[in-house]
Parts: sequence; structure tokens; C-alpha cells
Amino acid sequence: MLQQMRSSAKYIWIIMLVTFVGGFLLVETSGLLGRSPVSTSSVVAKVNGADIPYLVWANTAATLAQQEEQQRGHALTLDERRQIDEQAFNQLVTERLLQQEYEKRGIHVTDSEIIEAAKYQPPPQFRQAAELQTEGQFDPVKYQRFLASPGAKQQGLLAQLEGYYRTEIPKEKLFSQVAGDVFVSDTRLWQIWRDTHDSATVSFVAFRPEATKENKAAVTDAEIQKYYEAHKKEFDRPGRATLSIVEISRRATTRDSLATRKKVEALRDEIMRGAKFEDVAKRESDDSSSGKEGGLMAKGVRGRFVKEFEDVAYKLPVGELSQPVATAYGFHLIKVDARKGDTITVRHILKLVHQGDSAQTATDSRADTLAKLAGSADVPAKFDSAAKALKLLVSRITVREGQLATYLGREVPSVSAWAFGGAKVGESSELFDDERGYYLVRLDSLVSAGIQPLAAIKDEVRGVLAREKALDTLVPKAKALAEAAAHSTFEAAAKAQDLQVRKVGPFTRISNVVDLGGVSEAVGAAFALPVGPVSAPIRTEAALFVLRTDARVEADRKAWEAQKAAQRAQVTRGMRDQRVRLYIDGLRKTAKIDDRRKQIQSAQRKQVT
Repeated sequence: MLQQMRSSAKYIWIIMLVTFVGGFLLVETSGLLGRSPVSTSSVVAKVNGADIPYLVWANTAATLAQQEEQQRGHALTLDERRQIDEQAFNQLVTERLLQQEYEKRGIHVTDSEIIEAAKYQPPPQFRQAAELQTEGQFDPVKYQRFLASPGAKQQGLLAQLEGYYRTEIPKEKLFSQVAGDVFVSDTRLWQIWRDTHDSATVSFVAFRPEATKENKAAVTDAEIQKYYEAHKKEFDRPGRATLSIVEISRRATTRDSLATRKKVEALRDEIMRGAKFEDVAKRESDDSSSGKEGGLMAKGVRGRFVKEFEDVAYKLPVGELSQPVATAYGFHLIKVDARKGDTITVRHILKLVHQGDSAQTATDSRADTLAKLAGSADVPAKFDSAAKALKLLVSRITVREGQLATYLGREVPSVSAWAFGGAKVGESSELFDDERGYYLVRLDSLVSAGIQPLAAIKDEVRGVLAREKALDTLVPKAKALAEAAAHSTFEAAAKAQDLQVRKVGPFTRISNVVDLGGVSEAVGAAFALPVGPVSAPIRTEAALFVLRTDARVEADRKAWEAQKAAQRAQVTRGMRDQRVRLYIDGLRKTAKIDDRRKQIQSAQRKQVT
């Protein structure tokens, strides 16, 4: 059987072969091989001295990108491609680190182990393959029959299985060594159960400091310096860029909306005259994922769809076609295939509302002009003059590395990746676009990732210290309330000081109780205090609380006992996964990783310019 594995090529992974070759051709045709600062011998990183060739990274990223594009049904933005590149890089670094650990620990895989695994431990892709299922469940008999078939040999499936298990089996052995001894005691399981099932209800008075100029003025430079030196690691931040941005909108008009509705009405008439809903959906729907399935959406219950859609779908008789339904996504035709209780199986045809042809032509023309005037310009003034010539509003936005850029409350594609992809201060981007408009940005400032210099975060530190000082001034008032409540009632003591007692609960130990500052010291105190007495002041990051636990409900131990076995399996699995993640993180932190991506990108940009 092992010889058969080694003599074959591919089957289920044929797509991966295509995308690998596609990635290689992409590198070839982009001039990366020998015609630029990047060649076949270029190294994108060294991991404890072990090379990761640039070409391997480029191919891995290209493969992942093409798979993602196939799943999404559209080309990736620069932001999305940057995330894929980062994923590919991290994947390769982890692989190098694991290989080094296998060698250090003497972990190997034998031929007999591969054969055994191939027979009885199929990869996830096989378990999900429809051809290998019976009545919706994976069928081992069909799988064994398939392994022995001529097709499996001819298509190279066995060779791919061998490669898969040569990677996975050593990994399983390593992870078993790292996390195989994880055990969760009954005491720990009971505590976990209590954390989510004990509940408390409290009454409280909050003392929240006011941010004033006087508070900030009271903070000295010496205090700021001292705090900064003691908390430097807390100011390790991603890169930050300030950008100027202009937009040429593609927003549709009322006339465009009416035209789209008429189009949907025409589609409805076509179906009512005898056309199959499924055929029209495949041909016309702008929802590409459901359109290719004849408009079929995943089965769902109430709350899954937007309100306007649900209001019609749940009133619509099975098999009947709706009138056009307007939502924020556009206009829909809806047809319910089945309804059982609160669950429906529904199809729809979606038509998005776009600009009309004449308006779109005018918008595209303005965008072309903007690109010609300032696109990829390295003179800052060109951006301003282009905005002025086209009467575009120039706005300023701040972007953090690794996060999508937002403008007017919405995400703008590719901007963040461009800003942190080697652009120079003063440079303008190429023209970016999405369904809502065209965008051009200029990089006005750039702060590199890492521990920020005090000058960059001085105002932030001043604010933290000002809040601490303001909290200090509230301590006497909070103590006075607590002492008065000890000799009276909480409500009477608060009223005497013109304060309001509020109630919140029930909540658990891990609840995010907004009124008490989230998951805070005040939430913990609610479970530590006896029921009835008023607490001393409890200090959190943002406020002081004086509180009283009014009621506490203990978790049901019998209910816990009934589910303990399942809980232990779940918690053990989670703790093992966490142990493995921490182990890999530890390998990475202690490894010597020479990341050369930015140098390569910089060299490529210099050659282009």
C-alpha cells in the first residue's frame, strides 16, 4: 500500500496543485525571479537559522488567496490579501519551529503508522465528502472501498494521504507530549460551573471622576515620566498612520431605486408566466452564494434574516411568490419552500440598487480624472490640487496597523494595507473602490509599531494619572457613605448625601456588567461579600463603588453532577488546545526570527519607482 502511495499524484487536492502552479506563474510573470531584488534564492525569513525561501512564501500565500477568492466569490482587497500573506508567513514559521522540535525530541513517523492512519483515520475532507456518506454520516466501508479502487491509485490520492500523515502524525505526537497529561479535577469543574451559574443582585452607588482641565494640569511631567517607565510594556502598540482621504460617491438615487424595483417586478412577471424560480435566480440574483443554488438560503429560525425580509417570509404561504421586498441590501423576491414551526427554508432573488448607466459613466469619468491627477503621486500638493479641481471634501482619518480603515462609519478597502505596505509620508495611493465609491488617500504621518515614545502618548498618560488623582479625591466621600450606611440604611445614607442607589442583576461572576465597569473588581466583590451589609469603597479603573449584595443564588450541584462527564471532556479539550497554543507561542517568543519582508517590499518599491 505504501508503494502505491508513493507512485501516485493527486485527487482531492487537485485544486491545491492548480493554485500552487498559479502562484508560481504569478511570481514568474511579476518579475520576481531574477529580474528584481527578489530571486529564486531570496529568503523571506530565517527561523533559528533555517531559511524560509521567498518563493515558498509567495506560493503558499497565492494558494491561500485563490482558495479564499473561490470561497468568497470575488477578488481580494489589499487588506484581505495582506491578512492572507500574514497567515502564510505565520504558517511557515510555525512549520519550521515544529520541525525543529521534532528533531530535538526524536519524533519520527513510520510507514506502518501512515498505513494504519490512512485506513482508519481519514482527513476531515473525506469525512465531509458526500460520496463517502450514508444517510448524512461518514461511511467507513465506502471509504475503505474507495481507497482500494483503481481511481484512487490513478489519481494519486494515496500519495497525497502519505504526505498528509507525514505532517500530521508527528504533530499529534508532539502535542500529546505537550498536553497529554492535562487533567481537570472535580473541584476545578465545580468552580467553572459556579462561575457561570452562581448569580448575584446588588444595590450600589457609583462615584465617577470628572475629566477636567484642572485634573490634567495637576499632573506633573515627573509623574508622567515615572508612570511611563513603570508601564512601558503597556504602550507596545501597532503602527499608526494619519491619512487624508477623498471620495467620489457611487450612491444610487431615488430614480435608480425605482428602476431596480421595476427590474424585480419584471422578473416576478417572468416567474408568474411559468419560468422556474431557480433558473431565474441563477441567472439574475446579485447574491452570488445563494444564486448559484437557485436562490436557496440556509435553513433558519426567526432573527436570522433582516426584519423587512422576515416580516414577509414568515407570512408568505409555502410555494407562493412575494412582491418585491425592499431591504438595506436591495430588492428581493422571496419564495418559501418549507416551514416547520419557527424554522423556514427560503429562496430569494436579490437585485442590488446601482447607479444608472449615465450616472455611473459620469462617476467613472471623475474617478479616472482623480487617478490621473494624483494617483500614486509622490508630491503631496498634487493630492490637494486634485481635490480642489474636482471639488472633493478632504477628510482626515487615523488607521492602526492590522485593522481596516474606516471613513464615515464604514470600512474602506485596501487603504490600511497600502499605508503600512511601504508607502512614504506625502505619497498618494492608487485609486481604491468598492460598491459605494472610489477613494484616494495620502499618507500624512506614520508611527512604527512597538513601544511608543513618551512624546507620542504623553497626553494619554496624563489622562490616566489625572483620572487616578480624581479617584483619590472621591475616596473620602465614598468612605463617608459606607460609614453612614453602617449606622443606618444604605438608601437613607445615600439620600442624606444626595446620592442615588441603583440596582443591577442578577449576573454571574464572568458577566460584563456595564453599570459596574464591565468584568471588574465590583463584580467580584458582589460574590465575596455577605448578603446584606454595605461594602467599603471598591476601587476599579474608572470609578469607586459602594455596594450591597441583596441576593445571591448558588449553582445547582445536582445539575452539575448530571453533566459533569460532558463538561470534563469539553474543558479538557479546551485546556489541551490552550496548552498547545501557549507552547507554540512560547516557541515563537524564544526563537530567533529574522523577518525580511519589509526589506524585500522596500526594495521592490524602489525598483518600481
